[in-house]
Amino acid sequence: MKENPLNQDTICSISTPPGPGGIGIIRISGSQALPLAQKIFVDSSGRALRKSRGYTIRYGKVIDPETRTVLDEVLLTVMRAPKTYTCEDVVEINCHSGVVVIRRIMELLLSLGARPAEPGEFTKRAFLNGRIDLAQAESVMSLVSAKNETALRVALQQLNGELSLCLQKVKESLIELLAETEVSIDFAEEENDPIDSVAFEGKINSLLKNLGSLIDTGREGKVIEEGLMTAIIGKANVGKSSLLNRLLKEDRAIVTPFPGTTRDVIESTVNIEGIPFCFLDTAGFRQSEDPVEREGIRRSREAIERADLILLLFDLSRRPDEEDREIVRLTRGKDVVLIFNKKDLVPDENRGNQFFGELIKEISPKIMIHTCLLHADGIKELKVRLKDLILEGKKAFSESVIVTQTRHLHALKEAREALMRVIRHLHEGMSEEFLSLDLREALDAVGRITGEVVTEDILDRIFSSFCVGK
Repeated sequence: MKENPLNQDTICSISTPPGPGGIGIIRISGSQALPLAQKIFVDSSGRALRKSRGYTIRYGKVIDPETRTVLDEVLLTVMRAPKTYTCEDVVEINCHSGVVVIRRIMELLLSLGARPAEPGEFTKRAFLNGRIDLAQAESVMSLVSAKNETALRVALQQLNGELSLCLQKVKESLIELLAETEVSIDFAEEENDPIDSVAFEGKINSLLKNLGSLIDTGREGKVIEEGLMTAIIGKANVGKSSLLNRLLKEDRAIVTPFPGTTRDVIESTVNIEGIPFCFLDTAGFRQSEDPVEREGIRRSREAIERADLILLLFDLSRRPDEEDREIVRLTRGKDVVLIFNKKDLVPDENRGNQFFGELIKEISPKIMIHTCLLHADGIKELKVRLKDLILEGKKAFSESVIVTQTRHLHALKEAREALMRVIRHLHEGMSEEFLSLDLREALDAVGRITGEVVTEDILDRIFSSFCVGK
């Protein structure tokens, strides 16, 4: 559902971070962008701003039209519709990035009739005016918030329309199938060949394969977009904070020989071998009467619940006890990397298998490694093996289209479920009306990704996560 762009008012916003800096940018978009700018801008050459061509930069001063007070020397960029970010007339005022200067210019624009832009409203207008689809609009925020090179590459792919192109092919196939069923329904009383169910099912299976390939990229997409949520767990003083510091290459967590030092979950993000990890350094699980430490333990349990991967540390110099066994029970259903620390205190590394054999069987770890975190021994090997685990032996993330948005993934799964119902109804001999309904559901689900089928509530939810000025 798209608004009529002709009814939109003119908006303005600060597009640069607040505070002193080299430059501040105020963006104006809408039918009155040029007339508003003309009222507060005096060109150094004396030319009228309204006569400026698109993609030109003018030098001059911003003045208060009532008092004729000069507020700043600026560069003013004119971009004319429809070849702009929003497909509307756009003016950008490049001024000095002083808090007072920017505030005064914004106050002038608002007093002359502009409205403060809502979060993401410039990009929302680009979508509503048809310059980009909704998947491309969402990729703008992914581009802004990208924390690594892979996230940047994937966001640019989506902004360039590569995901949209894949989805367009799916939609075209669905429309062709829907047309077959509609023809059969419309001419049911005439002599007409029925749908070839074998060929029809073959086309559905081909679509299911394409959707399945996109859905399968969702795991990679989640890691790229959010980082792999990884909880570091183990008994108190087993080396969890030391491991975090080694992985981060900085002293993020306090390390002491005293149990209970970490009393809260410490969250840190780092790229390891090109993969973004979000590490959760948890408190130990020892019994304690200290209410602060007990709260830390409760939060540690929550961290385990939301983690995608567990790094479980055991002290190789000690036999496992009930606390170790309780921690292992908390990891059930999770992918676990087992780390035997303090190998420098043990002459025989096989002691891990001897002492922890039963627990190893219960855990079925994805990786098992011996370390001495005191001297960073084993860290390099751990990083390489973590990369191999996440990428499943590949050298890097896929170069093809990757689904990174949870909203997109849910819609693709809905489309797949609808197509699976089509096949089931074919086998049950159901009429074309039922097939048509299922195909329309699949088409609507895919359309929600790119915005052909969308409500104002969904748009508000998507664009409210954007920064103001974008």
